[in-house]
Parts: sequence; C-alpha cells; structure tokens
Amino acid sequence: MKGAGRYGLVALVAFAAALAAVLVARTWIAPAPRVESEVHALIHKKLELDGSQEQRIRALEADFAKRREAMEAEMRADNARLAQAIAAEHGYGPQVSAAVDRSHHVMGMLQKETLKHIFAMRAVLRPDQAAQFDAAVVKVLTQPAQTPTER
Repeated sequence: MKGAGRYGLVALVAFAAALAAVLVARTWIAPAPRVESEVHALIHKKLELDGSQEQRIRALEADFAKRREAMEAEMRADNARLAQAIAAEHGYGPQVSAAVDRSHHVMGMLQKETLKHIFAMRAVLRPDQAAQFDAAVVKVLTQPAQTPTER
C-alpha cells in the first residue's frame, strides 16, 4: 500500500476507534439521572396523585421545562464564548476567567430555578405525600456519586 491509500486506511482506523470510544463512553459512562428526574418519577409513579394534583404538577413541569430550556441555551452560548476566549488567550487569562464566571452564574440560576420548581411541586402535595417527597429529595441529594460500573 502506498501514499494516499495508507493515509486513507489510517484515517479510517482512527475514525472507527473514535466512534467505538464514543459508543463505549455513552454505554458505560452515562451521566447519573438529574435530581428532578428522580423526583418526577416518585411524583408520577408512587405518590398516587389525584386528578387536580396531576393537572397542577403538569402545568408546573411545562413552565419549568421552558425556563430550563432557555437557561440551557444560555449555558451553551456561554460554552461557545469560553471556547472563543480559550482560542484567543491560549491560557487562563481575563477573557477565560470572565467566561467561566458567566457560565457559573447561569448554572447557579438554573439550580435556583430547579429548587423553586421542586418546592412548587411540593406545595401541591398532601402532608403524607410531602413527607415521602421530602425523604426522596434528601436521599437523592445526599447519596454518594456512583462510579460507571455501579450504574
């Protein structure tokens, strides 16, 4: 094999290896479910909501989904600005620092909105349901991080 053919084969093997690495990472190193995902599963599957509660919770979820989407879009834009700052400074300079601070601000806003959403859902629950809800939230927030093999 000569010249271009050899380079083509190397490129093909490199592409296949990269694709395999992505598939392995997605299979074995999947992110842990979001806190709100576990809380939502509890609400919809275990708390036996009545029709009115279900309707109010769904409205809260729809409203929160819009706010979360907007903040996640803002975080993606912040990541793009961070990438531009890194490309411009090639080190930890003032542009990179400002971009990191900005992204942390939006992450904090999302965390606060998530907590407001969780408390708004809790307000819909009866006292017996709220007790189960509280225990689930505490459990999710205090459980140790799982390693990829534990998931």
